[in-house]
Amino acid sequence: MILRVPIAVPSLCGKELEYIMDCVTSSWISSKGKYVAAFEEKFSEYLGAKYGVAVSNGTVALHLALATLGIGPQDEVIIPTFTMIAAANAVRYMGAKIVLADSELRTWNIDPNKIEKKITGRTKAIMVVHLYGHPANMDLIIKIARDHNLYVIEDAAEAHGAEYKGRKVGAIGDIGCFSFYANKIITTGEGGMLVTNDEELAERARRLRDQAYDMNRRKWLIHTGIGYNYRMTNMQAAIGLAQLERIEIFIKTHRENAKLYNSLLKDIPGITLPPEEPWAKNVYWMYTILIDKDYFGISRDDLMRELEKYGVDTRAVFYPIHLQPPYREMFKGERYPIAEYLSERGVNLPSGNTLTKEQVEYVANAIKSIREKHKA
Repeated sequence: MILRVPIAVPSLCGKELEYIMDCVTSSWISSKGKYVAAFEEKFSEYLGAKYGVAVSNGTVALHLALATLGIGPQDEVIIPTFTMIAAANAVRYMGAKIVLADSELRTWNIDPNKIEKKITGRTKAIMVVHLYGHPANMDLIIKIARDHNLYVIEDAAEAHGAEYKGRKVGAIGDIGCFSFYANKIITTGEGGMLVTNDEELAERARRLRDQAYDMNRRKWLIHTGIGYNYRMTNMQAAIGLAQLERIEIFIKTHRENAKLYNSLLKDIPGITLPPEEPWAKNVYWMYTILIDKDYFGISRDDLMRELEKYGVDTRAVFYPIHLQPPYREMFKGERYPIAEYLSERGVNLPSGNTLTKEQVEYVANAIKSIREKHKA
């Protein structure tokens, strides 16, 4: 029997409807209302950060972080090439120069040893991405940043609750950015948040989020600069608050499913399992494996096509920034071999909050059957 196994489905079985109805019946459905402040406070508290600034999506969080730090056309920002394109786009929104660095095989994140040689007199920040739920090596990155007087922005869109040496990611650098898209560990449908321990940065972000409105209200409708309309609605925040109440359940589900996947796939030749360093708590936002065609029997893309016949949804991992059509010419001639290696072989398997043990077993058995067929 063929089952349908989607890549990720949110779980909305908590108090989401109750809180949304409260917004509707009270008429507080826009960006004013008690749930925005409550979600900001509770989410930042969960991370161990002092301040949270809720925004309309994760890309906006990255853009607002850069704007808050005053990054502009004369500046350079170092980012990993193996990441979602939003990281690069946010840098370009500010007119700044993107500087790419390769990844490391151990964690699939930006390689700290490749960062320092990319630093110039114009470098202003390092943007770290905690890819697929595994933390980057933050001690080395923070040291490099401090040695060169650089900001550290954490793109933790995929790593809600992930931990680096016992500290939750997003609250380690100068600013952390999160996405609450529907496939994330907690969701608001669309939405994001910026977190920081710096009061001045938090206040600047709040002001820029709201058209640079004069928050001291010395005069009505006075704006202190050019800002943005990046506010989160009360209804989105209401969903987020309900989701946050169950975040540990969701993380437990992801980690238990990853453990089961590992046990079922570990002995299959040609499959590399996702990393988890001894100092890390991986939340496995997307359970991701690498496929080596020479040992597995078929390529990653062929495996994805075969799994589709079994009703299993999959997704290829991110395409490196330097190979993306909008950026190809900009980085012409540059090579990032680890990023390219990962991108050619990586596949996301079903990983959502509602994924069951039976579905994991079904996916793993389908992968085994496909390999046996092609190695026979």
